[in-house]
Amino acid sequence: MVTLVDLTRRPAATDRLATLPVVIIGAGPIGLAAAAYLVERDIDFTILEGGGRVAASVRLWGHTRLFSPWKHLVDPASIRLLEAAGWTMPVDEGRAPTGQELVEDYLIPLAELPAIGSRIRFGQRVVAVSREGMDRTRTAGRAQTPFLLRVAHADGQVTETTARAVIDASGTYTSPNPLASSGLAPLGFEQVADRVLHALPDVLGTDRDRFAGRHTVVVGAGHSAANTVIALGALAGDEPGTRITWAIRNTSAVRVSSSADDELPDRAKLGARVGRLVASGTVSLVDSFEISRVEPSGTGVRLTGARHGEPVFLDADLVVNATGFRPDLDLLRELRLELDDVVEAPKRLAPLIDPNIHSCGTVEPHGYRELAHPEHGFFIVGMKSYGRAPTFLLATGYEQVRSVAAWIDGDMAAASRVALTLPATGVCSTGDSSGGSCCS
Repeated sequence: MVTLVDLTRRPAATDRLATLPVVIIGAGPIGLAAAAYLVERDIDFTILEGGGRVAASVRLWGHTRLFSPWKHLVDPASIRLLEAAGWTMPVDEGRAPTGQELVEDYLIPLAELPAIGSRIRFGQRVVAVSREGMDRTRTAGRAQTPFLLRVAHADGQVTETTARAVIDASGTYTSPNPLASSGLAPLGFEQVADRVLHALPDVLGTDRDRFAGRHTVVVGAGHSAANTVIALGALAGDEPGTRITWAIRNTSAVRVSSSADDELPDRAKLGARVGRLVASGTVSLVDSFEISRVEPSGTGVRLTGARHGEPVFLDADLVVNATGFRPDLDLLRELRLELDDVVEAPKRLAPLIDPNIHSCGTVEPHGYRELAHPEHGFFIVGMKSYGRAPTFLLATGYEQVRSVAAWIDGDMAAASRVALTLPATGVCSTGDSSGGSCCS
């Protein structure tokens, strides 16, 4: 029997493969970090970014403050390249920046370095990845055959390009989980899609007028939901008639912790702030709500489902879908992937991050071995590598791409030598919603 361990060796490089670049999908924090490590190893690469600017997804929630401080948000190789060009680290490395600050003060300067910026292709969205002249059923010579990427351009044209290896750092922010507890879009969704907003809307900024004086139901039990609830609570203090309902599927939002053991104080503060809003009555918490259907209700929307086995509904003007994210795997259909059945993460990584077991902010160090698939030279990294698990931190992705870049370079010693120290949450979900600690 061939195992995944057997499949993690480097493929033999043909003369043609050696002339092709590595293709990185996505110019977000992890994609740019992958580029930095490839620059340091003098490996040619191209970054294909579907958006018109660097970190397009981060910009969508740029008004939100991260709970990780600067020191956990920057990548070592990127820092080395930036400092060589005269960049300096933000003075207070213990402060948590907003997403926009992360973009402006770190990611834009990184993307503007000639060694990286000259290789970014904006407005080019990868819609499919395969092997040149091979679908997923063909085996002979597969590892020596270039990857083929089909790319949709902003001007409507579609082209194809080849690569020696592919690093998929496309993230998951643009592919949210549906509202229904079944994992499917709730019945009737098309009728109210214009009244359902994506996670982390700019409640106190560009979206203020849409929320002011209206009733919003925020659906989801994680940090994205907590941030939106807190912003709506602040808006309610200024705008009479603004009402907030927080609907969660479980009996409690255990991932939104106010634990004193959380090594990221800003993360713990989220739980404390949400708790005060619920206790004061500013936010109405509806737990154990399993959504199955949505439909128009006047100019608003009605959420229908069950709670403790009994039918129940909620009426609102707007709904914010903060139910988490899932990987877009459609573009990878012709590749041979080995994904976990539960979280859709690489099979060897999944046991470290499965939310049915824990939701710790720490994971064991991991690199190319845990990220490898039967498809030689293809890696899913960053948030997308976590599949549906909600506990990804940027520092994890930086170590992933360091190891993957070393593997591509044939430096197996560096690729295998993984190390990762992340701040613990102090609280974990163990499936029974007890909130008991399982972090070491």
